[in-house]
Amino acid sequence: MPVETLVIDPQVASWTWTDFAGLGLILHIILMVVLTLRIVSVQRNIGVAIAWIAVLFTLPIFGLIAYILVGEPMIGSRYRKRVQQARQLMNEMAQRERLVFNKGQSLLPMHYRGVSQMGTRWTGFGVFPEHQMQLLTTPHAIFQRLIADINNARRTILMEFYILYPKGQILEVIDALMAAAQRGVECHILIDSVGSFSFFNSDAHKSLEKAGVFVHQSLPVGLFKTLFQRSDLRNHRKIVVIDEHVGYIGSFNLVDPKFFKQDKEVGQWIDVAIRSVSEHEVSITTAMAKVVVTDISAESNDNLDALDKRVNSYTRKLYVRNPTINEMNSRIKVLDEIINYLDPPSMGAKSIVIPQMPVVEGVVAQLIPSAPQVTAHVIYHTLVTVIHRANHRIRITTPYFVPDEALSGALMTAAKRGVEVTLIIPEKVDSFLVQHASQAYYQDLLEAGVTIALFKGGLLHAKTVVIDDDYCLFGTVNIDMRSFYLNMEVTLAIYTPEMVAQVADCQETYLQNCRFLGLEEWQQRSNHERLFDNVVRLFSPLL
Repeated sequence: MPVETLVIDPQVASWTWTDFAGLGLILHIILMVVLTLRIVSVQRNIGVAIAWIAVLFTLPIFGLIAYILVGEPMIGSRYRKRVQQARQLMNEMAQRERLVFNKGQSLLPMHYRGVSQMGTRWTGFGVFPEHQMQLLTTPHAIFQRLIADINNARRTILMEFYILYPKGQILEVIDALMAAAQRGVECHILIDSVGSFSFFNSDAHKSLEKAGVFVHQSLPVGLFKTLFQRSDLRNHRKIVVIDEHVGYIGSFNLVDPKFFKQDKEVGQWIDVAIRSVSEHEVSITTAMAKVVVTDISAESNDNLDALDKRVNSYTRKLYVRNPTINEMNSRIKVLDEIINYLDPPSMGAKSIVIPQMPVVEGVVAQLIPSAPQVTAHVIYHTLVTVIHRANHRIRITTPYFVPDEALSGALMTAAKRGVEVTLIIPEKVDSFLVQHASQAYYQDLLEAGVTIALFKGGLLHAKTVVIDDDYCLFGTVNIDMRSFYLNMEVTLAIYTPEMVAQVADCQETYLQNCRFLGLEEWQQRSNHERLFDNVVRLFSPLL
C-alpha cells in the first residue's frame, strides 16, 4: 500500500507568530471601528455613546461582550408585539365602554398643560380628578393598610412589584392574598424575574399558587433569551389595585426592611406609598389596573390569549361602574381607626417620627408609566421640563443620583436663577460604583448653589420630586439613566397643593435627619478621591 507524503505549502509554513498577531490586530481594529460606528448610529444619548466607546477601548474583550449582551435596549420584538396587542385590546374595551383616559388637561393651570400633554401623548393617560389620597410613610402603615384592603377585597386584586422578599410582615401580606383567593377573589401578582429571583425558588411561591393566586414572572431571563433581548431591562414598577377603586403606588417593594439586605451596612430601607381611592369609572386606579393587565398579558402568548378571551369579563371587573359609596366610606373609616395607633418606625440607628398624614380630598393627578422602546423616555423629559419651569423650589429625594449632563445642567441653572434646589440623598448606598459616580457631580452642584443633604438614618429609598408648591412626581423612578432609559417604571404627577404639601412635609422630616454637605468640606478631599470619582463618572450613563 503506497504511503502518502505530507506536503506543506511553503507560504503557510512561512507564517510566524508575528504574522498572526498582525492579523489579529487588523481584525481587532476592524471590529472596534465597526462597533464604534454601531454605537454612534444607534445610541441617541451622547453620554451613553461616549461611555460605551470608553469601555470598548479600555477593556476591548469585555467591552465587546458587554455591548453585545446589554449595549442596546432590546426588550424583545415578541414582547413589544404582545404589549401592542394587549394595549389594543384594552383600548378597544375602553372605547366600547365609553371610558376616556386621555383627557383632563383643562383641569390644570396653563403652565402645566404642556408637560401633562407630553405624558398623555406617550402613555395615553390624561389627568384624572377627585381622588382621595393619603401619604403612608412607614412600612407598618403601608402594610397594615394594604392587608386591611386585601382582607376587604371582593372581586379583584392586581399587584406588580420588582422585589418580593417573603420575610417579616410580608408573610402577613402573603397570608392575606391566599385567604382572598380562597374566598373567591381573583388575585394576580406580577413579579420581576431578577429582582425576586429567590422568591421564585421559595415555599411562598408554591403556597401562593396552591392557594389559587396567579403568580406571573416578569421578563424572565435565560442564556438563549439573552441573545435576543437584554437581561438587565427590568420591571421596576410597584403597583397595587384592589376592587378597581383602591390603588397603591410608591417606592416600596414587598419587603420588610427589618429583614431585607441587612448585610449591606446601609441601614434599613425607608420607603413611602400613596393610597388612592376614587369612585369614578376612570381614575388613577383604573389607569394602574390597565398598566398591570397589559404587563401581565405581554409576558406570554397564553396570557395574551386569556385577555383576548376574557376581555368582556375584564370590562365588568376592571371598570365597575358606580361602586357602593357607603361601602367605600365604611372601609376608609375603619382603616383610619387602625392607622391612628401605629408606632413610630425604627430607621437605621435612630427613631424618626413622621406625623400622621390625613386623607386629602379632590386630588388631581396623572399616571405616567414608562418602558424602553415603548414610551420615549417620557418620565425623563417630564422631569427636565418641570425643573426648567420651577420658580421657587425644587426638592428631590432619591436613593441613587446619577444624572446626565442635561439633567444636572437643569438643576444648576435653576439654582443660579434663584430657585431653592435641594437634593436629599442617602449618605451611603448599597452600590459602590453608584456612590462614587454620584459624588463626581457634587462639586459642580455645590458651586452652583444646590443644597446637598446626606440622609443619615438608613437607605432613603423614597423617590419624590416637589416643584414649587403645586406639583409633585411620586413613584418608582430613581434619578439615574437606568430608571429613565432602561427600566419599566411608573410615577404619579400630582397637581393638588394640599397633597404636594404632604410630600414636602415628609421631605422636611428627612431633612431634619441629614448632614448638609458644604463646598469647603468637599474641596478638601484628596486628589486621588476626586480622580476615582471622575473616572467612575465616565461610565455613569451605564450604571
